[in-house]
Amino acid sequence: MSEEKVILITGVASIWGERVASRLLAQSRMRIDSVEAGDGHDGEAGIHVIGVDVEPPAEEIEGLDFIQVDVRNPLFSELLKSEKVDIVCHLNFDHKYYRSEKAFDFNVLGTMKVIGACSEAGVKKIILKSSTAVYGAHPGNPAFLTEQHPLRGSKTYGYTRDMVEIASFCNGYCSQPTEMGLTILRFPSIIGPSADTPMMRYLNQRAVPKLMGFDPMMQIIHESDVVEALVKTIEEDIPGVYNVAADGVLPLQRLIGLAGKISMPVIHPIAYIGTDVMSGARLPLERIAPIEWDYLRYTWVADVTRMHDEMDFSPKYTALEILREFNSVQKINRYKGDTMKLYSDDEYLRFIIESRSRIREQEMNENEDVDNE
Repeated sequence: MSEEKVILITGVASIWGERVASRLLAQSRMRIDSVEAGDGHDGEAGIHVIGVDVEPPAEEIEGLDFIQVDVRNPLFSELLKSEKVDIVCHLNFDHKYYRSEKAFDFNVLGTMKVIGACSEAGVKKIILKSSTAVYGAHPGNPAFLTEQHPLRGSKTYGYTRDMVEIASFCNGYCSQPTEMGLTILRFPSIIGPSADTPMMRYLNQRAVPKLMGFDPMMQIIHESDVVEALVKTIEEDIPGVYNVAADGVLPLQRLIGLAGKISMPVIHPIAYIGTDVMSGARLPLERIAPIEWDYLRYTWVADVTRMHDEMDFSPKYTALEILREFNSVQKINRYKGDTMKLYSDDEYLRFIIESRSRIREQEMNENEDVDNE
């Protein structure tokens, strides 16, 4: 058997760290079982997954080698060398609405230190999770924003500004000669049953605010497809920057309707003034306006040509399916304690059956493609 590949995941206590680590380890166990059963290819390299974070994951992840450490520690590069780490998936980010020195140090300086430590330790490649929000929402945006589009993301929302800073640093890093591969995946708004994202908080409101007179095209992705895309770039050599989004672009009003919500029109000058007042008072703005108004006013749809052609990745969920699932989960939450309503919801059960059948069919097709190779 080939030498074991060592993969280190930062932020393993986060939802993304937990799910990526669990997915990698589950796939590794499946390969081992396949080899033992005589159905796999002997000689494939096994993996050793190390997870690092300042706190352990909420639930134990079978097979994970957890190390409690802050990636900003000056000796982090020594840890990478000692463990002979081949690949680092950096998911250690603090999502804050307001800008702060603490968040900047954690997100931006922390990422810079991780990349520097990986380079010093001879890590072969590093994967970063980012956002298409780094392109910014502006009236002059083209219909589709390519990976080469200037980074004009928000300077107000703390996390977006940090992502722009990180992207700018990575652009400078990539312009220098280096042997380490760098992959950056930029995702749009993420929706899913266990995701805690600005879009989820936006749609979870009873009345969803929408700027009167504006209906921009919106792009989303399912949380499980985010995990699958990250795992794919860990397992395969796919350097570069890629926009990764679900098929289907929808007007905001239709997105809100498909999510089973009612929009609340707001006159845009009032919305901006109210936000400025709340921001100045440091009120919990992320609960009322989790997505900045510009991103609900102007289009910021990313081009996914490279995702399909070069990354060879297609999300399993379309935008319509993501919103149908969101709507169904909302119904489930309302039906808790009332089994008769759940029993009679034919639409929900039909969606579950169709979705599960479609995903199984896709997985079977993928397995057949692998066998043919």
